[in-house]
Amino acid sequence: MIGDDGVDRQESRRRWLVRLSLAGVVFTALVVLVGAWTRLVDAGLGCPDWPGCYGALVVPDADSALAHSPTVPLESAKAWVEMVHRYLASLLGLLVISLILLGARWRREAGYPWRTSLALLAVILMQGAFGAFTVTLKLWPQVVTLHLLGGLSVMVLFLWLHLRLRRFRPGEHRLVSPRPLTPLWRLALVLLVAQLALGGWTSSNYAGIACQGFPSCNGQWWPSLDWSEGFHLTQTVGPNYLHGQLHAEARSAIQVGHRLGALALGLGLLLLAMRHRHAAGMRPWLGLLVGTFGAQLALGVANVLAWLPLWLALLHTAGAVALVAAMTLALWHWRWSSVTQGITAPDAGNSVTKEEWAHV
Repeated sequence: MIGDDGVDRQESRRRWLVRLSLAGVVFTALVVLVGAWTRLVDAGLGCPDWPGCYGALVVPDADSALAHSPTVPLESAKAWVEMVHRYLASLLGLLVISLILLGARWRREAGYPWRTSLALLAVILMQGAFGAFTVTLKLWPQVVTLHLLGGLSVMVLFLWLHLRLRRFRPGEHRLVSPRPLTPLWRLALVLLVAQLALGGWTSSNYAGIACQGFPSCNGQWWPSLDWSEGFHLTQTVGPNYLHGQLHAEARSAIQVGHRLGALALGLGLLLLAMRHRHAAGMRPWLGLLVGTFGAQLALGVANVLAWLPLWLALLHTAGAVALVAAMTLALWHWRWSSVTQGITAPDAGNSVTKEEWAHV
């Protein structure tokens, strides 16, 4: 039997895990926004190497940089922007490791999200690799897009882990029956991921203002578009992709594709909200999801009409972060807002297996 002091220590540890996971959500959002700022001010190649900058852990002076990379002149401001992004990403990795170490004692306990913690660590390591490839492959659009999706995936995992930890109580488990995902939920998730990828592809190919005007594109409802070149996913690795390599018709195709993706996602979310608006506990979360999409759509239109000002482009990235968080919260509440209240933890004589008592 665990004494009162032991129970208090366990609860204190659990609360720390809850706080750290929430800090991870906020910090990941910050890292994603700093990454977007880095790209928007053309600082993605501010340091020609990785993980250091001109061979150093801090931005060196001009002479040291010239000695390290004679063909890449130092732009100190851009180099510092890039290094700040790397420092923040490194701190995020340390936060994940801290969560794993703090929760390791419960890794075999039913109900503890140990696999989610390990998945988070795996995605963080993958993000580090994408960060390196972003520099060494000179902003290759495929890698830049995957890097964005990876950053958003880290935030989703932090948020899911936080929600799981809030439910977790050491030694107290309930047999739960989460609501299954309906086809509309699956469709909405697919459309959201596709639209996020299209957004990353638009940004990494510098196609944000390839179409002047809205809803028309360059004064036409259906202008000349080069779809095959715009979505040619086997682009040559090697050129410097800063400011893009595609011609105007290919970039216009990307922009139109992003607009069509937004239309499809909007319809999917509206159908989802209408279909499940009467489900227990779901109306506010579905309203949040649709409202966040509406704000993000308005920001996208404003970016086109205002010719992509820096602050508005950054706000559009923040809108994508908010939309992903809203979808995660809505999905969580769909799964768990009407779970069957179960019994306390099984004892040795209970025939229910440990796995059956663990919730996902």
